[in-house]
Amino acid sequence: MTSLLNIQQLSITLQGKVILSKLELSLKQGEILGLVGASGCGKTTLLNAIAGFNQLSGGKILLDGNVLNDGIFSLPAEQRQVGMIFQDYALFPHLTVKENIAFGIAKLTKTEQSERISKLLNILKLSEYRDSYIHQLSGGQQQRVAIARALAPQPKLLLLDEPFSNIDARLRNELMVEIRQLLKQFNTTAIFVTHNKDEVFTFADKMAVMAQGQLLQLDAPNVICQQPNSYQVADFLQLGSWLPCEIDKAGANSLLGKLNVTLTAANELAGLTYLLVKPQYLKLMSTFDENTDTTTNAQVEYISMTEQGYHYHLKSLDSKANDNKLSFSKLSLYSDVALQMNQQVCVEVIPHDFLFFSSKPA
Repeated sequence: MTSLLNIQQLSITLQGKVILSKLELSLKQGEILGLVGASGCGKTTLLNAIAGFNQLSGGKILLDGNVLNDGIFSLPAEQRQVGMIFQDYALFPHLTVKENIAFGIAKLTKTEQSERISKLLNILKLSEYRDSYIHQLSGGQQQRVAIARALAPQPKLLLLDEPFSNIDARLRNELMVEIRQLLKQFNTTAIFVTHNKDEVFTFADKMAVMAQGQLLQLDAPNVICQQPNSYQVADFLQLGSWLPCEIDKAGANSLLGKLNVTLTAANELAGLTYLLVKPQYLKLMSTFDENTDTTTNAQVEYISMTEQGYHYHLKSLDSKANDNKLSFSKLSLYSDVALQMNQQVCVEVIPHDFLFFSSKPA
């Protein structure tokens, strides 16, 4: 299947600052992409460029084979067949639900407008609110109206800028499932911006991780979380903790003991590396009350309660951490065992498919 959206070498500079740099991205018909990244990385700028609100400094954007932007030519936003839902929904408070939805399809006949509006109201469970004003609706209902208004012109691409941030946490997951099913029903291609990777797992087919105007990794959400391609991706998504290791031909040495790995298993790295340790691969072996016990290898520096039990941050023992490049400070551990602050413990890394990275980003 050919790509519906094709972005080639996209660059944008605003007020002398590079916001996007040679970004490449493509999506097929019906795919939903979750775009994540730290504030200021260029996510919203990318959406605005696709929608026609930003001029390109370089590159090209094509939708269904038609050029939207190429740095010289720019198709007007209203002619792009691209719908956009803003974080605050941008609904018209002086119009009813029905009138809000009709806003983008004024060129249709009254009969066509009525049929399309009624269909969307029925699908989005808004039929009884067709004559209500926006202030009379809940947050979830307002979002449904925004979705209906965006879908009414039957756009080829739908853009959503943090669409779930204003929704009560209790309803958010249910609403995401409903809207995903709706987009799949219409076979609508969509890109949505979020800071929450859990939203991507619920809502999207693909995840794109951005940083400093560049696309670091694009793949299925489970692939990225299982095989991040860089320290930066794994760290931003908070996929685990970082354990410094010294790799040689005998394996990987750490303050939690030696790990039996080969150079091939360690991505053919040598010297100081960082092992991504997910909480499920860190095991509490025993606890000790005496600070002098030589079998301890970590101590508790933070305690909280979660659905998984106690959550601890472990740090290197003070006696081993001073001027030691292998020291660590925030190793994440979940356990049903109650520990005390500064208590010394013995933990072990459970053997698994180790994932090492050569260094932290500068």
